Parts: sequence; structure tokens; C-alpha cells
Amino acid sequence: MVESTQDPAPQEDEDKTFLEQPDILDKLKAAALITDAALAKAVELAIPGADIYAICQTVDSFMEEEVKKVFASKKSKGLERGIAFPTCISVNHIMGHYSPLEDESAQLAEGDMAKIVCGAHIDGFPANAATTCIVGGGSLEGAQADVMLAAWTAFQAAQRVIKEAATNNEVTEAIAKACAAYECQPVEGVLSHKVKKHLIDGNDVIINKETPSQQVDEFQFAAGDVIGLDIYVSTGEGVPKEAEERSTVFKRELSTVYNLKSKSARSFFVEVNKRFPTLPFSIRACEDKIAAKVGVKECFEHDLMMPYPVLTEKPGDFVAQFKATVAVLPRSTVVLCGGAAVDTSKFKSNKEVTDEDLKTLLAQNLWTKAKGKGKK
Repeated sequence: MVESTQDPAPQEDEDKTFLEQPDILDKLKAAALITDAALAKAVELAIPGADIYAICQTVDSFMEEEVKKVFASKKSKGLERGIAFPTCISVNHIMGHYSPLEDESAQLAEGDMAKIVCGAHIDGFPANAATTCIVGGGSLEGAQADVMLAAWTAFQAAQRVIKEAATNNEVTEAIAKACAAYECQPVEGVLSHKVKKHLIDGNDVIINKETPSQQVDEFQFAAGDVIGLDIYVSTGEGVPKEAEERSTVFKRELSTVYNLKSKSARSFFVEVNKRFPTLPFSIRACEDKIAAKVGVKECFEHDLMMPYPVLTEKPGDFVAQFKATVAVLPRSTVVLCGGAAVDTSKFKSNKEVTDEDLKTLLAQNLWTKAKGKGKK
């Protein structure tokens, strides 16, 4: 959702693109495969009666084990690797970042709209993805079907706009058209960031919905860009509000230095710096949960941690999310992860896309084949 755009400490290859350094794309692809597998596992586990904490823990453990299996040669096995975004499962009107501790968890119910996000990284290059699934696998109608179709259509349209020389504002316009077709609202305050090494929230962004008070600078996409495309759509007003649930997802603020006073906070901070030095994590992952609860409070108070608060729409409304990590190539855009197909036949709506420009856009192929030389 709304994230800090502060750059981390300089890295030797922080600003290099995968065109300049091809092994970057190899690392992104490897992380992306793990993220897609983890997301599929989470969807499979999201059945009626399942505990959200248990699913999140299982999926995070899966990612941590899988990243050890790639780039495993003597030369590469020392690369930093792990979770780029902890598993969160946010249901119905809860917009995002719900990744509860065991004693604060909830169970999934038949028909819940579960937004699931997770991500892995290799050598600091993150691949994050999200999908919305229906617990129990049933069909939807009415407003729930509308919001799923709006989000999916906006997601597909945005992918097709992101290409060399196109602008972020064009993506925002496409999202607005897709949502209007299904009479839903793009969620305010959501930013899709340019992704770099150790950085999921670069300064170049696509805004999900532009308002008089929320606007971003225009930029053009260029070959070599990697974008964390994040689409959120609501049946309600689309204005996020901070929920009462505890924030468990945090990210280090690398520009801040402070000598922590309590032993619990120092112990927690040491663990975070060792395991999650630059990318988001959940305190679910900490060995000492009590120390983590105490420590994160002191760290937050002294600006050492940035929280990802649990955000919510009004009860009774529904929110759908789709997220992908996409790479801009010289002649096409490729979805690295988050591109799994959704069975839209299960969503029964009396609304449809009528805008001719949007129809034409959606009909385009993402991948453009190079022109062959032909037969001699």
C-alpha cells in the first residue's frame, strides 16, 4: 500500500538494470518462480476453517527453503536471499497487510474474498505478487463479482500499458476506465513502485487513483525497468482507514540511527538486521515473539522501523487485489510473477467493458514476437 520512498544505503550495482547486467534478470526470474509457487500454495491452503497465521507461517517457511535451492553453486551460494514480502492474507473489507500473530489470528470462512500477497528475493532483487481468491472456490455475483472483474480488468490493462516510452499517468487512466466499467473505485493511496536491488519502493511510481490531494510526477517507462504493479479496487469509497489490528509487518528505516535502551529491543533489532536488513518482514518470523512485540514498539518510536499498518474499507464492502512484478524489455513487457490466470467465468456480473479504447488495449498481446527474416 502506501510506502516510504526513501532510498537505502548505496549499493554497488543498485542503479544497474538487467540490460546492463543480465544476471539481475536471472535472479529476478528465480525469485519470481518461488513467489508464484508460494502464492499457489497459499491459495491451495486457503480453505474454509483454515487459520490465517498457520497459512502465513507455512508459506513463509516454503519461500525460505526454496530460495536456498537456487544459485546454489560455490560461487553463488553466499548470495543474500529470503523473503521480500511476508505472506499476508486480508479478507473481504480488510485491504491489506494482515499477517497476524498466532494468538491474534482468525479463520477463513466459505465465500471469503482473500487477498494474498508474498514475495521472495535473490541477492536483494525482489519479486512480489498477489492474488484474490474465493475461499471454497465458489462463484460470485453482484458487487463481489463486479469488484473482482474490475480489479482483474484493471490489472490486465495496466500490464499492457507498461511499455517503453509509455507513462505512469496512462496506466492510472487505464485503471480508472476499467473500474468505471464495473462501477467500482480504485483504492486511494496505493502506489506501484519501480523496483531495484534491496528496494521495493523506488521513487518512480504509478498511482492507483489520482485525486486533487494525491498526485505523482509523470515519468516514462524505459527498457530495463522493473515495476511492482499493484492494483486495489473497492466496492466502497476506496479510502483506506487504519484498522484496530496490530501492525506486524515492518521495514527498516536505513537512514535512522539510535541506541536502543531496552535489552528486548536491542535483541530484536540485531535479529532484524541479520535476517531482514532492507526488505519488509513480519514479527511472526522472530524467534522471541514477546521480545519482538516490545522491541518493535521502541524501534518504531525512534523511527528505526516503518510499519505497514492493517488497512480497511468499511465493513460490508469488498476489496480485490492483484499484484505482479513486471519487467520492461526493449520490445515487450514480461510478467515475471503474479501472472497466473483467473477463472473469470465464476464472476457473474451484468456489467462489462464498453470503452472501445480499453477493449482494444485488452485485446493486445503482452509479448511481441520479433519479426523473422523470412525464407530465402
